[in-house]
Amino acid sequence: MNTSKAIASPLSADLCQALSAIVGTDSVLTDPGDCWPYGYDNSRRHALPQAVLFATTHEQVRDIVKLCYQHRIPLIARGKGTGTTGATVPDHGGIVLSLERMDRILEIDPANRIARVQPGLTNQALQQALKPNGFFWPPDPTSAAVCTVGGNLAYNSAGPRAVKYNTPRENTLGLRAVTGAGEEIRTGVNTTKGVVGYDLTRLLIGSEGTLAIITEAVLKLTPLAEAKATFQATYRDMHAAARAVSAIMAQPITPCALEFMDGASIEMVRNYSDLHLPASVGALLMIEVDGPAHGLNESMQAVIEAARVDGVIDIDIANSEEEVERLWRTRKALSPALRNIAPKKINEDVVVPVSRIPDLISGLEQLSQTHHIQIVNFGHAGNGNIHVNLLTDPDDPERMARAHQCLSETFDLVLELGGTLSGEHGVGLEKRDFVDREIEPATLRLMHAIRHQFDPKGILNPGKMLPAGEQ
Repeated sequence: MNTSKAIASPLSADLCQALSAIVGTDSVLTDPGDCWPYGYDNSRRHALPQAVLFATTHEQVRDIVKLCYQHRIPLIARGKGTGTTGATVPDHGGIVLSLERMDRILEIDPANRIARVQPGLTNQALQQALKPNGFFWPPDPTSAAVCTVGGNLAYNSAGPRAVKYNTPRENTLGLRAVTGAGEEIRTGVNTTKGVVGYDLTRLLIGSEGTLAIITEAVLKLTPLAEAKATFQATYRDMHAAARAVSAIMAQPITPCALEFMDGASIEMVRNYSDLHLPASVGALLMIEVDGPAHGLNESMQAVIEAARVDGVIDIDIANSEEEVERLWRTRKALSPALRNIAPKKINEDVVVPVSRIPDLISGLEQLSQTHHIQIVNFGHAGNGNIHVNLLTDPDDPERMARAHQCLSETFDLVLELGGTLSGEHGVGLEKRDFVDREIEPATLRLMHAIRHQFDPKGILNPGKMLPAGEQ
C-alpha cells in the first residue's frame, strides 16, 4: 500500500463542535481508527484524514464547504471509494466528506425522461428503480453494484454500454452543486435542448471534485430496449479481432456492447477457471445488439457479417439466458484470475481511435518484451477504451522500476496514436504527473485559472488531477 505523507494535527475542538452543529455529532468521525477506512480508494494509496463527515442534504454540504473555506481546510468529497486513481485519498490532510448517505431518488419523471437524484445513490439502485418505468441510465461501470452516481459523474465513468449510449456527460442534463467558496450553483437544464450560457454541467462532470461538490443531478433517461442478442466471436489473434472491431464500427448497426480480451487474458481464463476455449483462440469479442424485437435478427446478422474477418475462428450465438450467462462467464472469469496472479497489478484505461487498436496492441507486445513485463489487455473495444494491465509486484523494486518505465512508454505510445491517457478511471494522483504530456501549457494555464475561479483557496481535493502550475 502506498501511504502518503503525514497529515496535519487533529482539528480543534471548536472546529469539531462547529462541524457537529451542521451534520450532528453522530455524523462526525475524528478518532483515527474510525477515520482510517475513509483514507483510501481502490488504488494502493492511503492517507489518514483529520475527520470524516457524513452529509445528507445540500444545505449541509454548503455549510461544510463554507466552514472549510473560512479555515482553509482541505475538503475531499467521497462516494464508495471504488475509484482506482487515488482521487479521494486525503494526501494533503483535511476532511473527507462522505456523500454515501445522500442516496435518495428525488424524482422520476417518465413523461420527460428524467430522474433527479442525490450523488450517493448507487448505480445499481438507480437502474432497479428505473426498470419498472421502462427506462435506464446508460452509464454501467463494472462496479455498478457499489459505485455511486456521484462517483460516475466525478470520473465520467461509463462502461460497456458507452459504445452505443455514450458517457455520463451525454446523459446528464443539469446539476446542483457547491463551489469551493461555498456558493450554491445550478447548471444545465431540465430539457434535452438548451444553449443559454456556458456548459458548466459538462465541465463539472469528470472534474473529480476539484471545482465543486455535486449535490443533485438531473439525469437523462433512455427507454429499455425491447430485445437483445448476445454472441461471442473468437479469433486467431488480437490483430484479427481488432480488424473485426473496425469493421463492426464502420457499418450502420452500433452494438450496445463490444468487449474484447487478448491472448494473455484468455490464457488466464484457461488456467484459472473451468472454462473450455480451444487452444487456437488468441482473442475474443463479446458482442451485444439491442433494439426493437421485429428487426433484431437483421441487426444481429449485419454485425455478425462484419465480424467475419480473416482470422475468425467461430461465432457463438446465445439462444437462452443460460447461454448468455455462459458466454459472459469467460469475461467475468478474468478479474478473479488477475487477482490470483497479480493482486497488485498496475491497471490503466487508455483510449485510442478504434482504427489504431491494432497499432496499440502491437506496440504493447513490443513493450512487454522490451521490459520483461507481462501485459494483459481487455476492455471496451467499440470506443477504443483499452484496460492495460501491467502484472508486477510492488514489493520488488527492480521489477517496479521496469513496470514504471513500461507504463511511461505506454502513455507515449497512446499519445502517438492520437489517443488519451484515461477513458473512465480519471486522473487523480496516479496519472497527474503525465497530464502535461497530453495537454499543452496554454491549455493547462486556462484549466488552473478555471479551477481558481471555482475554488479560490484551493480547498477542494487539492493536488489532484492537474500537475503543479500557475494557480
